[in-house]
Amino acid sequence: MRRIAGFPDRDGLAVMLILGVVALFAVAISTMSARATANPMARGPAPGSPDAPLAPSYASAQTEGGLMLRASEGEVAANIPAVRLGTDIVADVSGQTARVTVTQAFRNTSDQWMEATYLYPLPDNGAVDTLKMVVGSRIFEGVIKPKEIAQEMYEEAKENGQKAALVQQHRPNMFRNSIANVGPGETVLVQIEFQAPITQVAGDYSLRMPLVVGPRYIAGGANTGSLLNAAVLAGASDLTAPTADPDMVARAGGGLNPVSITVNLDPGFTAEAISSPYHAVNVDGSGATRTITLADGAVPANRDFELRWSAAGDAPSLGLFRQSHSELDYVMATITPPSVQRVGEAPSREMVFVIDNSGSMAGESMPAARRSLLYALETLRPQDRFNIIRFDDTMTELFASSVAASDRNIARAKTFTHGLEAEGGTEMLPALAAALEDNHSRSGDPLRQIIFLTDGSLSNEAAMMEEISQNRGRSRVFMVGIGSAPNTFLMRRMAEAGRGTFTHIGMGEESEAQMQRLLNRLAQPVATNLTASVEGGNIDFTPRDLPDLYAGEPLVLLGRTRHLQGTLTVSGMIDGERWSRNVELGDAAQSDVVAKLWANRRIAEVEAERWSGQMSHDLADTAIEELGMDFHLVTSRTNLIAVDDTPSRPDGAMLTREELPLLLPAGWDFDHLFGAHSAQGSRDLPLESEKQRQRLELPNTSTGYMLTLMFGLLLLLLGMAGLGRERLSARIRSLLSPGLPLRAPA
Repeated sequence: MRRIAGFPDRDGLAVMLILGVVALFAVAISTMSARATANPMARGPAPGSPDAPLAPSYASAQTEGGLMLRASEGEVAANIPAVRLGTDIVADVSGQTARVTVTQAFRNTSDQWMEATYLYPLPDNGAVDTLKMVVGSRIFEGVIKPKEIAQEMYEEAKENGQKAALVQQHRPNMFRNSIANVGPGETVLVQIEFQAPITQVAGDYSLRMPLVVGPRYIAGGANTGSLLNAAVLAGASDLTAPTADPDMVARAGGGLNPVSITVNLDPGFTAEAISSPYHAVNVDGSGATRTITLADGAVPANRDFELRWSAAGDAPSLGLFRQSHSELDYVMATITPPSVQRVGEAPSREMVFVIDNSGSMAGESMPAARRSLLYALETLRPQDRFNIIRFDDTMTELFASSVAASDRNIARAKTFTHGLEAEGGTEMLPALAAALEDNHSRSGDPLRQIIFLTDGSLSNEAAMMEEISQNRGRSRVFMVGIGSAPNTFLMRRMAEAGRGTFTHIGMGEESEAQMQRLLNRLAQPVATNLTASVEGGNIDFTPRDLPDLYAGEPLVLLGRTRHLQGTLTVSGMIDGERWSRNVELGDAAQSDVVAKLWANRRIAEVEAERWSGQMSHDLADTAIEELGMDFHLVTSRTNLIAVDDTPSRPDGAMLTREELPLLLPAGWDFDHLFGAHSAQGSRDLPLESEKQRQRLELPNTSTGYMLTLMFGLLLLLLGMAGLGRERLSARIRSLLSPGLPLRAPA
């Protein structure tokens, strides 16, 4: 039988068969690991170790490219805005709360009529309740309205040429002011007021004022392998604003988004060690009342402001305040359990460290996170167990499960930590799920302590809380906020859901000190199984699920009742011993802040019940809207709206909308996030088609895998054909056209 022209012999067919199998295997390997192996050192370096196997890596279906943030998350502002913004903040601290007034001045420097919007942060535990719009000598008071009604009122006023101001909440720590119909050369003031509790740990107190919203990674689709939900994308758009190009900020001469701050401090005792770790301040006055101002005057709004002070001598261990509102009594009780020194050595512990090495950590944040983790590794004892999980848009678990803190394993962990570099997106959810996985829980095991080191620059906060609420088990979650502007809403809520605490590390120099402070508290006896009851009365307290308390932490109870009376008893266990304290509620001092603090806390609790599945989405929205309307608060379901009844924009005059740019948080690496300068001086951003491709979250690798796949299949088929080439030859003869020469050319 003649051989088909060009058809290989048996040896060639065997080679084809082998090559086909190899090609198909290569496609599978490259598809699974292209992203995870893009930078081996940054994604899980560790030398081999016989006593602790490495865990496999997780890789999401993430798009390629040098940009660390998706284009859909906002653009870069290269031109100086027409509407210039200046902000003044005055905080009046009285006892354990602060009343804060924020005044934003919108000045139109153009010859056009403008609408301006500005995205800005506030304390996540603050309660915004007042809005004033000042136009010349006229003041317009804002009113609280359901979200949809307020939006309609604003749009109607804007269309009619009336000045209007709208305050919306996108997250409990993220708000947007919109101001319509600002005339050429005109300045309009928008003033909001809110109140917030003072943070207290032992004898140390602090007031934190976030000043900038960092760019957020729109998370949630890459790890599911499906298209992003349209509602998620729509909600994510509320979290974005243009980021100011550093060159444009330099051209603006330092006048972009300046902020001035004054704190009138009256804590109820003589404050000591008054300081601000991130800003230079002047402290005036003496005794119990002080005034603190920025030493440099107005400063750029590119890092959070924090004021710290301490109490002379022993810190007050009890605070009790009351307020009447709508025929109900509200009470706030702050009780600090006694400090108990542990006798003997602390029991063994299991610690899981989760470290964020995504692109937003580039700059000063990544070194601070590495130093913090390296310090924590030094504190482990041989009887402890530990693991490390790192994540960007991929994930690596250093060990398959927690291992003994032997010298060899700690050395391996240090090598792993030193190799971490910031890159990629912020897909935190898979890392959280891996950290909460506890396959070795046994009766009597110590609590697992999960320590997260991250800036929290992501959009899917609710998914984080839901994961913790449903899968917390015996684990406790401790959040360490890294950088100049961490997402404190995410940090605090994850810590609350995980029955842990939140610590902030704002600058590299304080990494070890703040981590030491946290670890020292975790090594002390914990007040657990806390309960609160009232004899001679009935009070609706929040939180209803009382947290564990670590050394020096106060329990802050907020409650309401028809008539405040009776004895409050708080009890719990500290290092195996029963502890309790009785408080006469009739001794509470009058206050004008308690009712709204209760409402704000109750709103947070409703959101937590939504995350955990205890309350439906619709019922949660209804409850939040009712609380917002009753207490005149801005919430996710209620807005503040102020409208000037008199139109000011002439008929026929066009209205131009401008979203004011945000400064990049101090210490962040602009080029790492957004790419280098283009030839025109602006920053490289993906085209619109690229935006859409990234939104779809389709898998993408660096190989032309379809071509390789087809070639591999062809080789495989040809190789298999060699096993029965006589039958194949006959089959091919029947398929070929008559007269077609079958023999090879001479």
